[in-house]
Amino acid sequence: MLLNVALHGLEEAAGVRYQAGANAGRVRDSSPVLVRYADDFAVCCHSRQQTESVREKLAEWLTVRGLTLNEDKTRTVCLTQGFDFLGWNFRRYPGPKLLAKPSKAAIRKHRQRLANETRRLRGSNAKAVIAALNPVIRGWTTYHRCAVASEVFTSLGHYTWQLTYKWARWTHPNKPARWVTGRYYGKFCPARNDKWVFGDRETGAYLLNHSWTSIRRHVLVQAPASPDDPDLAGYWENRRRRHGPPLDAGTLNLLSRQRNCCPRCGNLLIDTGHLPASPEDWEQWWFNVTRQNIPRAASTGGDTRPPEGSGTVLVLMHASCHRSAKAAGRRNPALQPATP
Repeated sequence: MLLNVALHGLEEAAGVRYQAGANAGRVRDSSPVLVRYADDFAVCCHSRQQTESVREKLAEWLTVRGLTLNEDKTRTVCLTQGFDFLGWNFRRYPGPKLLAKPSKAAIRKHRQRLANETRRLRGSNAKAVIAALNPVIRGWTTYHRCAVASEVFTSLGHYTWQLTYKWARWTHPNKPARWVTGRYYGKFCPARNDKWVFGDRETGAYLLNHSWTSIRRHVLVQAPASPDDPDLAGYWENRRRRHGPPLDAGTLNLLSRQRNCCPRCGNLLIDTGHLPASPEDWEQWWFNVTRQNIPRAASTGGDTRPPEGSGTVLVLMHASCHRSAKAAGRRNPALQPATP
């Protein structure tokens, strides 16, 4: 927040000029374009001379505020070479096509995270591996699903399979490969005819595959719409209702059915006005939210529980609420939640 306050006016200092009237929000001809997120920003210019001029203007503007450009991170490149920004690589390909893909650095960091987690969980059971890796996979793919990432997701799905297979062989060094695959792999996901899904046969839990995440393009915000403008509250509410957060269809369906509320505490499951803004934030959100089967109960007033009936129903709930429900169930078996 402090950086947003301190760097307010950076666009004007760079010489960005917008059109008026019906084309409001579009930059004028020959004007540079600046995009900023906190203290990271990228400036797109029409020539190298304009780039040097903008860089001098920004350096002078920042000096007055006691700030300087990070020379190690600041560089000038042609768009055909591409540049990394916020975990994505932006590059113009022949055509011409401007594509945004997950950056190599972001992919390398994610692969290292997956490898470290599986190595740390040696000696644990399959359920622990699934519980640790699923939020990491969900968080990373949710953040990058708006980019050109299908090939990357497929590659990461294969890499995760290699990690789990290596983990399984390490766990059972004296067992043959056929026995290992028969124990840990099968058609665990009911919605997919894939016999190579890593899972736990005791609980039925299974590991997600990166490639199962479908690409969902980002819908541009109408300029100059700001989420902080109270006069545009209706626009943002309609946008959130129409497009929703970048989650899978099953999660969105559960959120809609529960009116975005936890069935135990009644608080919001996700703040659609301030969505997570990084893979780590999305990962943390998935760590704090879990899918659970709970008994059907009568719904009265603002109760978000499912209607009365036989059996159980799948819901989203806070992980902390689920832990407290399990603790209460141990004290009183009648309150024990259903097994997911």
